Amino acid sequence: MEKLIVAKFGGSAIGVNGEGLPTILERIRRLKEDSKVIVVCSAPLTTINGKKVSLTDVILGLGGENKDVQNVDFNLVSETYSHILEMVNDDYKEECRAKISDMLEMSLKSLEEARALDKFEDEIRAKALAYSGEVLMSHVLNFILKSNGIKSESISLDDWPIITDNNIESTNFVFAQSNEHTEKLEDLVKQNDVVSIGGFIGKTEDGIITTYERGGSDRTAADIGILFHKKYDTVIDLEKDSSVVSADPKIVQDELEQISDLSYNEARLAGMFGMKIIDPIAIKEIVENGVDMQVIVTDMNKPEQITRIQRKPSEQNGHPLKIVTGKKNCAILRIESSSAKNLLESLEQEKRYSEFIILSPFTKDGMEFARILFLDGDYVNRNEKYILSFDALANISYQRGVITLIGDEMWRVQQIASKASSKVGDAGLNILNLDAQEETSRIIIVIEDSDDNVAKGIAAIHSERSKIKFI
Repeated sequence: MEKLIVAKFGGSAIGVNGEGLPTILERIRRLKEDSKVIVVCSAPLTTINGKKVSLTDVILGLGGENKDVQNVDFNLVSETYSHILEMVNDDYKEECRAKISDMLEMSLKSLEEARALDKFEDEIRAKALAYSGEVLMSHVLNFILKSNGIKSESISLDDWPIITDNNIESTNFVFAQSNEHTEKLEDLVKQNDVVSIGGFIGKTEDGIITTYERGGSDRTAADIGILFHKKYDTVIDLEKDSSVVSADPKIVQDELEQISDLSYNEARLAGMFGMKIIDPIAIKEIVENGVDMQVIVTDMNKPEQITRIQRKPSEQNGHPLKIVTGKKNCAILRIESSSAKNLLESLEQEKRYSEFIILSPFTKDGMEFARILFLDGDYVNRNEKYILSFDALANISYQRGVITLIGDEMWRVQQIASKASSKVGDAGLNILNLDAQEETSRIIIVIEDSDDNVAKGIAAIHSERSKIKFI
């Protein structure tokens, strides 16, 4: 079976004004040597007051949705693509310039429509993002590849293969309908060495443009892998500007270990709890569609450094405590267990929301209560009325931070829960809840989310990792 690599390059890989594109070009050259390649693009970055910002955030700021990006001008988007255009040779420059102009005009038109309606939402929002970010970048990358003698093409929105449901702003992949729309992409893959497509963006059966939640380019790569895995020997390659290590290097600098293998379960948990490895929903979609394909995370600057993500890793001889990570801005819901069942069914089936963990239950006055840890306190705050409608006496605790130990084989570590909690105590932090379950491959320690508590807890536990003895 012919090989296919679905290579996703995120915004940090593309860089400010496309500064990472020469490295991406070399990576694509190497990948296409023995494989067909589909490249999934994120939006490029720009700078605002010396800080790196995605063009996605710029458009959200212009639409009034992102309060951290204010007082910016749409010209900032145009200037970013003007810099990137310099990588296109004279044979394709005018065609590329016209594509940039046309798509940015459509994005600006959507922003103006949003201002007139005083609503930046649904398809207006999706169009503004698609035409200025991921979709446009995929077309520009195609011209760069052509300029460098690579046989390539990009897929247009008219032939889009990612079909989703009707949740416009946080949409969900629908395999059956998507599978009926892959003909054009399949033809392009057969005819070219490389095909580029924008991440994050979907379309409904009726042609309405939709968006995934942030991190959605990972999901696009996974969805394409799901669609092609029976037609090609398919590998998902997430190309990043650093390798996967045992903790966030912004928090921990000492004794970091490169992680060579992760299970689907470990990668999903790590993503849920703050590690930027892969969007956990991407793993969820692979599993739900019954697909068993390899996902690799590659340090694009040192491509020999990779992490393999598989349903069942071939080797389990490394340190059983794979990753120490954490998440700020969480919330815990305490709700009567029978009511919790109805809430969970509604979240999963109606809201299609899965960013929560069910903790150990407790009993009070002869009644059993469930504890649900939500990993996005803002989501709970926005939907508090809906959540409490299932049980008016339920209680929500905000400002919770979570430190999480991840590893499918942590059972091999003697007294790991007690050692972890001891290190958190030594760091001067008060443990509000500890949930350790062998079957779920994680230990969760809940603390108060204030100052740098979560970072201190992660650093404290990770410092003990190299000293831990295991069977």
